[in-house]
Amino acid sequence: MTLKLRYNPMSPYIRKVVVMISETGLENRVQQVLTHPWTENTDIGTVNPLGKVPTLELEDGTSLYDSLVICDYLDSLHDGPKMIPASGMERWIVLRRHALGLGITDAAALHLFEHRRQVGQRSPGWIERQWRAATRGLDQVEREVDAFDERLDLGQIGIACAIGIIDFRNPDCGWRETRPNLSAWWDRLMERPSFADTVPYDWVPEDHGGLNVWIDKVA
Repeated sequence: MTLKLRYNPMSPYIRKVVVMISETGLENRVQQVLTHPWTENTDIGTVNPLGKVPTLELEDGTSLYDSLVICDYLDSLHDGPKMIPASGMERWIVLRRHALGLGITDAAALHLFEHRRQVGQRSPGWIERQWRAATRGLDQVEREVDAFDERLDLGQIGIACAIGIIDFRNPDCGWRETRPNLSAWWDRLMERPSFADTVPYDWVPEDHGGLNVWIDKVA
């Protein structure tokens, strides 16, 4: 069975899925197709009505979207230890940590998007609110990180991808300065091939048509 993942290298939501594929040994079952949802001639809307990536196309023509849904499906395809426990308190801890990582990612993205507006159109209050949410999330992970299981799970993957996009888009924010445990954990995790091979970078398709392809850092 060959699946088709619509992806690009810029998104932390997609990186989570690609790391999941690597960590569960599913590389040979998933074809990765570079897709930019903002180009004029993109066909992503034909497989995902929301026009978003990641999208996973199954052999029967069904499409799965939302990174958690895709990861949950992928977790059903391998015989190794599950990235999302099936039951018990362990399941809820992993899903809660995944939600924490997702919330940090969302807040960091909203913070960045507001920075992309013209200076006179920006809302300083909105920018501050989103950054506070992201940093409170990082503080919570700092308090919990020593209790993380040595075996990787989806909660840890989601948190690591959230930190990765902050490091990429806001490299001077100083998130490490007051979070030594989180910093050490993240550095160890980045040595894994699944993370080392998926460091985000900007990608501009040749047919972007002059659209804003969302390439910048926080300024």
